[in-house]
Amino acid sequence: MDRHQQRKALVAAAVLVPLVAACGSEHAGQRPGSSTVSPEPQVTGTDWRIDSITTHAGTEHPAGTTHLRIDPATGKAGGRLGCNHFSATATVRDGHITLGSPTTTRMMCDASLMRTERTLLGVFNSALKYRIQHDTLTLTCANGTIIQAVPRK
Repeated sequence: MDRHQQRKALVAAAVLVPLVAACGSEHAGQRPGSSTVSPEPQVTGTDWRIDSITTHAGTEHPAGTTHLRIDPATGKAGGRLGCNHFSATATVRDGHITLGSPTTTRMMCDASLMRTERTLLGVFNSALKYRIQHDTLTLTCANGTIIQAVPRK
């Protein structure tokens, strides 16, 4: 083999060896890359920050620390509706969350926070469809309101 052919063979080996090693490093029965992907958060046990609320009037991005958490051990939801804290029963079943009547604190806040709170209070005493995709929880209400939340950090 002449020097030119040796050099071509070395370059080809230098390129192919890492590729072959990478292909062989996957565990049997797993999809490629699955070991580096984080699992989706669960609807219960995750602190969800409300990112957007879409109604027939448009989409708003709540100010403040609007959030919720459903405790799987107690069957209770709790969090903050914009201004006030809340607590309610929560049942999660078959892609739906049913929230009972809320108990809330009774503070008055900025008008935008109170508007957010009124909208969110409208989802209690009803069944909400939920879906989690790409770390985003989407709640769809019977009245067409869509609430999107992300894990709170």
